[in-house]
Amino acid sequence: MAFTNKEFGALGEKLAAEYLKERKYKILEKNYKCKLGEIDIIARDGGELAFIEVKTRSADPYLSGMYSVDRRKQFHIMRTASWYTEHKKLKLQPRFDVIEVEIKRSSGELVKIDHYKNAFSQTGDYARF
Repeated sequence: MAFTNKEFGALGEKLAAEYLKERKYKILEKNYKCKLGEIDIIARDGGELAFIEVKTRSADPYLSGMYSVDRRKQFHIMRTASWYTEHKKLKLQPRFDVIEVEIKRSSGELVKIDHYKNAFSQTGDYARF
């Protein structure tokens, strides 16, 4: 089965959400969008609010998905997270994670999932809209 890029990414996000649910995360939002950007998954993990970027890659990727979450992408995620917590009036500790989902593109078979908790952190003031 051939996947379009959009279908391939959606499959990765679905598998990432299932992975999180198995680990007792409470999924609050999927593909959250606002005027500042998008966050793939927002989930509660105990007393923390995890803002999660999902990177789906073909088996044996040349470049790890973790490296594609550059400073510019981090900035957008942090600003969007700030917007989300302010508008939802949430007081949980924010955390920024990256989940890499490796899939065989030809079959859709899951190869592995790597979850990087606290993959990056806020180093500046991102709360300005």
